[in-house]
Amino acid sequence: MIGNLTLDQLRVLVTIAETGSFSAAGRRLRRAQSAISQTVAVLEAAQGVTLFDRSGHRPRLTEIGNVLVGQARLVLANAGRFEAMAAVTREGVEPELAVAIDPLVPTAPLIESLRALRDAFPHLAVSFSTEGLGGAERRLRRGDAALSFCILLPSVPDDIRALPLLGARLVPVVAPSHPLTQLGRPATRADLEEHVQLVLSDPSDPEGPRHGIMGTRVWRFVDLGRRLDFLLAGLGWCRMPEHLVAPLLSDGRLVPLVIDDDPARLAGPLTVYAAQMCDRPLGRAGRWLLGDLQARFEDAIDCRPV
Repeated sequence: MIGNLTLDQLRVLVTIAETGSFSAAGRRLRRAQSAISQTVAVLEAAQGVTLFDRSGHRPRLTEIGNVLVGQARLVLANAGRFEAMAAVTREGVEPELAVAIDPLVPTAPLIESLRALRDAFPHLAVSFSTEGLGGAERRLRRGDAALSFCILLPSVPDDIRALPLLGARLVPVVAPSHPLTQLGRPATRADLEEHVQLVLSDPSDPEGPRHGIMGTRVWRFVDLGRRLDFLLAGLGWCRMPEHLVAPLLSDGRLVPLVIDDDPARLAGPLTVYAAQMCDRPLGRAGRWLLGDLQARFEDAIDCRPV
């Protein structure tokens, strides 16, 4: 009961509106017409409004009755979600699943997996955030995310349980108009020193891990898309996830940059992890998402070393 209001009264009101009469509502709800009429009368008296115009052959919703039917539908829908969430929580499903990802994580398998999660757990509340480099790990540590998909540099911390999902290939690329394309040979470190390198960095720790940085002329970006804009404009060179630049390489908007004795190439791809705090185990939905994503990444991404 909500004050002088009950969900049963709202259910009766909505059913009358849907079926068109008190008698039809009684048949659907398996109640006598007199019981339906009494429920409406009590509801009208308690709220101090007239819901039905009874002057004609059939009662018709008044103007306020039409408005309150819409409100009744919202209340009943929310009550249904309340009960469904309580039910699945009793079965071991977390009431909410918060997910965070770093910019280097491929999104296509993640989108498909989140869509499948919605079908498998329709009443689960899911929150999702994309972060700058290092941001997904920070949200995990603050308790704002139960599951993060991220790069963990320089290594996996002791308090995080991390499942390797895939190797993220970072390939050196440059716009066709950039001077480095005119060398006619692999670029040396001395060549790269003369040009700007566009670097994806952690905004809270810009001087953090320097994976793949080859010179001193560095422009730092938090957003992968904005860095791509600068790359396509020929304002520098950078290493980009292979899955993102493959179509740009195919249509000639970017070209590969071959680097002599490239230490990043020798180190191989970066590892993308599914990470959770050791002291905060996942619920059923989180474990389901993790398993589904693992299968999708294995199918979608070639994880062989560069």
